[in-house]
Amino acid sequence: MKQYRLSRQIALWMSAVAVIVTLMQFVVYVVFYAIAWTLNPPPPGPLPLLPSESDYVLIVILILFSLALSVIVAFRLTSRIVAPLTSLAEGARRIAAGDLSARALPGDRSIGETAQLVDDFNAMAQRLEDTAQAIASWNAAIAHELRTPLTILRGRLQGVTGKVFEPSDELFRNLLSHVESLSRLVEDLRVVTLFDSRRLEMRFESADLEQEVLKAVDAMRTDLTDAGFTIELATRPIFLHCDAVRLRQALFALLENARRYATPGRLRVSMRVDNDGLVIAVEDQGPGLSPDFAPHAFDAFARGEPSRSRQFGGSGLGLSVVRAIAEAHHGEARYRSATSGGSIFEVAIPIGRARLAAEESC
Repeated sequence: MKQYRLSRQIALWMSAVAVIVTLMQFVVYVVFYAIAWTLNPPPPGPLPLLPSESDYVLIVILILFSLALSVIVAFRLTSRIVAPLTSLAEGARRIAAGDLSARALPGDRSIGETAQLVDDFNAMAQRLEDTAQAIASWNAAIAHELRTPLTILRGRLQGVTGKVFEPSDELFRNLLSHVESLSRLVEDLRVVTLFDSRRLEMRFESADLEQEVLKAVDAMRTDLTDAGFTIELATRPIFLHCDAVRLRQALFALLENARRYATPGRLRVSMRVDNDGLVIAVEDQGPGLSPDFAPHAFDAFARGEPSRSRQFGGSGLGLSVVRAIAEAHHGEARYRSATSGGSIFEVAIPIGRARLAAEESC
């Protein structure tokens, strides 16, 4: 249905009432005097200038009829305006009382302003409800992730103080690994939270991305080799105005994700420049993501198979960190299936000044 502005609707309705009343008065006057003069012709001579008693009666009848018509039209118009506003006020009261599922009814959508106001209110209410649910999920997930390593640390330390465990280098290394896991979890939470609140600090400067990629690979090379991976590099010098430390952190998260969940074998790390800009990709040999989970792979605390993720110690934050860093560079993080059946995780960054820097370095 075509929507009109409220001011235009009021003007149209009042104009219609005025035209209808005027036409009715004209028709009634003509009919009334035609009948009156036919039944009782006026006496010869000039007509009187002042209305007669019958004229006053007719004027009063027309005024009363016009008022009744105006009241009916005004009541109908105001009911169309007040109904959605009343529903809006009721929805606002319910939300203020804590019921975030409350929604307003738009009523007659022919009035554009009230319909748009109700739609905006419902969109705001939906976002509030989604945010509240996300906060509750985050709190539960964070508590769940922190509980396991803290429980292990507490148990080991209580065992040491109670003489149940003998202090040894192996025990301390085990405790240190759990502390490092906690540190990584806290840092991942910090990055994702700061990005969501638009407070993630970025330090942009010109950097050779090939060197940053090599640093990340070298940092993970021993762990990847011990896990049965063979690293294959396809890189070249590309200078980019970026936060090199953050991009190295994103690549480290992708490599760590592959170490935990990918099938041991060839792990290809590549760089290329195409229409999407600079693309850093990590390709493994499987098993890949399910079609249902793939669209949510970069969501915080998302796990394709919770039991398997828990077995390998994943927090579900690594890929969300990758997405946060990519989007902080005005790019994107994405996933696609390889022809071999494996997974390809990519970080695509608009090339911008990077293309010019790369050309100048040649």
